[in-house]
Amino acid sequence: MIVFLAHYLGLLHRSERELAAAFRDVAAGHGAEPDVVRACERLAGQCDDHMRRLVPFVGRYSEEAPDEPERLHSTLFSGTRAGGLGLLRDLHDLYLMAAECDLSWTMIGQAAQGVRDESLVEVVGRCEGETATQLLWLRTRMKQAAPQALVVATG
Repeated sequence: MIVFLAHYLGLLHRSERELAAAFRDVAAGHGAEPDVVRACERLAGQCDDHMRRLVPFVGRYSEEAPDEPERLHSTLFSGTRAGGLGLLRDLHDLYLMAAECDLSWTMIGQAAQGVRDESLVEVVGRCEGETATQLLWLRTRMKQAAPQALVVATG
């Protein structure tokens, strides 16, 4: 079981790093959307904090370093896109990356309960909640951007 925990710790550690970088890319690429810039910079900081909070557990349980997060990031992001549709697609990609983190937090939380590691359970509770908030913000902002991006006005 500890071997699988090490796998998910590695997966999550890298996923959080890649998500932070992607949030920063989107903030930099959509400067005309001040709310997106501010939110993405704040959410990138949360991802950085999540990585810091994982460090003691990586030391305790080890960490396997799967390359899935880098592959996901490189598949989704080859640079930010321009315009309203570009913003919508970039937010969509961020959502998929955040969902990867969310699932990993859930798996690690289950393992933490299994090994009775209360400090890891506490970290998972905090970070999983913040990741859920990231997903909520992304979904809400996509809903806001979708009508303008997807409906072409005819005149």
